[in-house]
Amino acid sequence: METNKQNLKFFIVDDDRFCASVYEQYLKNHSYEDIICFSSGEECLDELHQKPDVIFLDHNMEDLNGFEVLKKIKRFDPNIYVIMVSAQENIDTAVNALKYGAFDYLVKDANVCEKMTETIDKILKIKEEMSQHKLKGFRKFFSILF
Repeated sequence: METNKQNLKFFIVDDDRFCASVYEQYLKNHSYEDIICFSSGEECLDELHQKPDVIFLDHNMEDLNGFEVLKKIKRFDPNIYVIMVSAQENIDTAVNALKYGAFDYLVKDANVCEKMTETIDKILKIKEEMSQHKLKGFRKFFSILF
């Protein structure tokens, strides 16, 4: 599993520089290296060509709100895992985030970093299962051919 960790590219999008740097340091402390922070949704959208695997996206930002950014990310590449992070413990906000394609919704609280790790672990499991599934598909395909 360790090799997967280094292969993940993270974007952290939060107009609160303190929050962004806390998340970045937390990820670095967990052996993740490829992390880019953005202070606005526009900056993030301009850099999607860098193909991030996971985006931690603040819901409440000055330029574009998180939902607008989320929709544009999903239009650009529906396979990017977007995790909406918000100070709002509002069920409607959480439901809408998931409806618009967020993989998860995390509330900014004392445990937000631990929740980030749990969410990344879920993503790694999904990616692992998908690659196993592809491998089985290839084996099946080649067994038919030969």
